[in-house]
Amino acid sequence: MSRIAARFEKLKTQNRTALIPYVTAGDSEPSVTVPLMHAMVEAGADLLELGVPFSDPMADGPVIQAASERALEHHVSLTDVINMVAEFRQQDKETPVILMGYLNPIEVMGYEKFAGLAASAGVDGVLTVDIPPEESSELISAFKANSLDPIYLVAPTSTEERIKSICANASGFVYYVSVKGVTGAANLQVQAVEDKINEIRQSTDLPIGVGFGISDAERAAEVGAVADAVVVGSALVKRVASNAGDTDKIIQSVTELLRSMRTAMGN
Repeated sequence: MSRIAARFEKLKTQNRTALIPYVTAGDSEPSVTVPLMHAMVEAGADLLELGVPFSDPMADGPVIQAASERALEHHVSLTDVINMVAEFRQQDKETPVILMGYLNPIEVMGYEKFAGLAASAGVDGVLTVDIPPEESSELISAFKANSLDPIYLVAPTSTEERIKSICANASGFVYYVSVKGVTGAANLQVQAVEDKINEIRQSTDLPIGVGFGISDAERAAEVGAVADAVVVGSALVKRVASNAGDTDKIIQSVTELLRSMRTAMGN
């Protein structure tokens, strides 16, 4: 059983919803990332989503785009991100880590090489935003050969047929994008999210995580009541940006929000 599957199984027995924070690797500088990962786990994170900096992050809003730019100023590469996970694993062997990013850096490295290095470092799943399932058979093959879970996005506009296609290729969990638009959008409607989750559940037994538009403890609790996981990104990345250059303040600010979310969702 993968670390992701094992974590969701454990959470299910505890009747708890997963809290999955997202931060961009190397933001605001490379030395921040691994200490921040450990601090987020201590603050109540159940899985970690680590963004791979990219020059054209088309699915992301201005907050996470700026985070990529800050990381790229320090020349943070895909190899660097993999090495950060390996460093994190020296102390934490249990918390699942998901890389979120775009296809280009993986293509440059090569699918098999990337999958092998990522798995060896302790990566558990990969969310590649800009490659649809029907074009990703080679990528999925490399992932599965290295026991990496391919994680896919379902959108509010996804049809029943599309949802079935996505779920047939996904493992680990299914990531439901709760709003139309890019990361950081704020027009989340919880009833609509619940309705779509119920629709997705007709096509998969995988856990369903919900992200985009979750910015505070109240909203995390509302979404957590209907989903298997709550993913929070832009709200945390804003706190990194506000405290750029001060690792202690970044950790304090990010973990403060995470703890409030974890408490509101139920410990």
